Parts: sequence; C-alpha cells; structure tokens
Amino acid sequence: MDEVSVTIIGAGVVGLAIAAELSTDIEDIVVLERNDAFGQETSSRNSEVIHSGIYYAPGSLKTRLCIDGARLLYGLCERYSVPCKKLGKLIVAKDAGETKALELLYNNGVRNSINNISIIDGKKVSTFGAKVKAEAAIYLPDAGIVDSHSLMRHYARFSEDNGAMIAFNSNVIGIERAARGYRLMIEQDSYALFSRIVINCAGLSSDQVAGLAGIDINKNAYKLHYCKGSYFHYAKKYPMPLLIYPVPEQDLTGLGVHAVLDLGGRLKFGPDTEYVDDINYTVDGNRRDAFYACAAETFPDLDKEAFIPDMAGVRPKLSGPGDKARDFVIVDEDDKGLPGFINLIGIESPGLTSSPAIARMVANMVKKHLA
Repeated sequence: MDEVSVTIIGAGVVGLAIAAELSTDIEDIVVLERNDAFGQETSSRNSEVIHSGIYYAPGSLKTRLCIDGARLLYGLCERYSVPCKKLGKLIVAKDAGETKALELLYNNGVRNSINNISIIDGKKVSTFGAKVKAEAAIYLPDAGIVDSHSLMRHYARFSEDNGAMIAFNSNVIGIERAARGYRLMIEQDSYALFSRIVINCAGLSSDQVAGLAGIDINKNAYKLHYCKGSYFHYAKKYPMPLLIYPVPEQDLTGLGVHAVLDLGGRLKFGPDTEYVDDINYTVDGNRRDAFYACAAETFPDLDKEAFIPDMAGVRPKLSGPGDKARDFVIVDEDDKGLPGFINLIGIESPGLTSSPAIARMVANMVKKHLA
C-alpha cells in the first residue's frame, strides 16, 4: 500500500490552492478528485468575483479569509500572469426603502476594515457610466474578477512542478483511522492509500467525506444543503463598466441577482437562489421572466428577449432555507479523535477569493502534525 504525508480530497480551487501552498515544503502530496478534471463543480460555476469582505460578520472566518485572500490573490495573479481585472463594484439601493439596509451594510464594511469603501448618492452613481436605478450605493473600488480556470491551472501546475500528484477519477469511498494516520479506500481499481494527514476539500460532498471518517454530520451540524444558482447571459450591448449588485437577500441566503462581467466583457445576470435536493446544472429557460423582472428593478430598458440561459452552479451551504448564514467550517478534528483529519465544509462564496488565505491557514494546521 502506497504511503504519503498528505492527501487532499477534492481538486477544486481550494483543494488545489492548499496543494500549491503545501508543496513548497512537502513533496509527497496526493490530490484525489472524483471527476476527470479539476474544478468541475462549484469552483468553475460561479461569478468569478474577487470579493471585498463587506457582507460577512466581523471576526468571522469568511471576513478574515476574504480580505486576506483578495490581497494575496491580486498579488498572485500579477506574479504568475493569471488573468484578473480590478473593475470596482457598486451595491445599489434602488429606492429610499433600501437605503437603511445599505447603510447597515456599509457600517458592517467599516467594522470589517474594508479598504477604500465609500457610500455615494444616486447622482454620483450616474458618473460611472452604468445605466442603473440608484438612490444610493456603496462603492468598492478594489473588487474585481478573475479567470477561475486559469487560477486553478496555476495552482495545479505549481503543485505538480513541486512533486505533488493529482489523481483524477479517484472517488474516496472509505476512510479508516490507522495507527499513524488514515487508510483511504478508492473506488476505482479497489485501491487503498495510507496518508498521515487527510484534508477534506470535497466541496459538495464534503459532509459525506466527513461521514466516511466516522463523524456524525447531523450532530456536528455539518450536513450540507444544495443551493442552486442560475445565470442568464444578456445578448445585447448594455452600459456596464463595473460590477453592480443589489442589496443582499435577508440572512445572506444569496447576494441577489447581480450584473457580472467576465474578462471578455460578456454580461451575465445571476445567480438566483433555489434550494434543491439533487445536483444538476440545467438552466430552466422558463425562469427568464423571473430573471428579467428581478433585473429590471435595478437596470432600466432591458430587453427580456435578450436574456439567454447560460450556466448554473450549486453552492454547498451549511444553512438551509430560512436559516441565518453560517461561517466556513475549517477545523482539525483532533477533539473527535481524528488528529490530522482536517475538514473544510460549507466553502461557498467567498471561497474563490479566500483560496490563498485558506491555503495558508490549513498549511499551518498541517505543519503542527508533521513538525
């Protein structure tokens, strides 16, 4: 049976970021991915936005890792020529009724020490060149977008150049505690692998992987809820020089249907919020009317016929319908009798932005065990 120091389950953006971070000091790292390529799930089905950290509770992991992650991510993109762009972002209150919520969000951003944050009136919003209904807005000049596939490719190549191995089509179906680590059973070829450290970055299946290790996911509130978000591409030209978001949904169930640009200037609206029982990525064309109606509240003169079904993603949420937003779970399960088994569960937005900061946090956990 092969033996390695570290096994990472899941080759999404966070798993690959951790592999890249650890590979500078550890050679025998394996990343196990059940799909036939990296980033086939949540990591490649999102808005690709580099967030500021304004939305999350002061002192939370989401806040700290998002703020640190954005800084690290911009530096990484510049150093390794990963495509990204600092576009700036407006969070708009479309009428006087939303200004109170906007002010509360602004105050949260101030408590979170967001750099360069400001609140502006509707007249100032019009100077940005976007056609948008706004009574007032929060302006975040440091928000941006990143090519998530290029970022994951960088993490993967960096890891492999340092000796890590990424094994695709490798679905973990069993985890057994052993004397000095863990025995992992892999479905393909009935293969087994021994690893001193196991890092669960399985995204949509991270709760199931925790269960394989013997953790009661209901007792520990690790059970995930699948929250689907669809996008519609806007097929006509529309003045949109930066990212524009509405006031977020209550309890941060979602950030609302927003206008997002990719690096080619392509405009999409989304994602919406739809809790589902099963994972599927079909965009229901019948949702066009609802998308149009939602977007038209903020953006005037849209053509409903120009809304074209685009893509969908599924968020691995720890909060169910009607629940308050939950923080990331990033924990070494030593107190459960599983030393060196590190769980990352509920890594939804801002997971992409946070990926380099999460990697550093997890690397510090790993080094305690391998010291």
